[in-house]
Amino acid sequence: MEQTQSQTLEILTHAPTADVKKLADELLPLLGDGLTVAQNRTGLVMLPCRDTVHGTLFHLGEVLIAEAEVQRDGLTGYGAILGRDLEGALAVALLDLAWQAGIGAEALNAFLETARAAQRQSHDALFQKVEATRVQMETF
Repeated sequence: MEQTQSQTLEILTHAPTADVKKLADELLPLLGDGLTVAQNRTGLVMLPCRDTVHGTLFHLGEVLIAEAEVQRDGLTGYGAILGRDLEGALAVALLDLAWQAGIGAEALNAFLETARAAQRQSHDALFQKVEATRVQMETF
């Protein structure tokens, strides 16, 4: 299934970091010359939340992230992950760039499909656990 860049980044940032790094290492030689790292840093970002009663946005607090930006041939790959793993953020940025350039598409698409299926299964299992705790207020 073909996905958008946003969906691709969402899958990559939720995939196990070790697997993302391994794939980035495999595709790095295919990216060739002219690859530059524009930024690779950690920082704090505000975590926005929506008040469910009034629908207004507020900031719950700050979250530490690692972010990276790589460039090649006019394309920019971006990666941001929770925590301070700069290599993980760089790996996501490299895979984003590879996705945009169509480099290593077969390996990357296979990885994305596998990761998406695992994430969906994990989400469904969590949702089933949450659903099991649901209380019907009408019974009180």
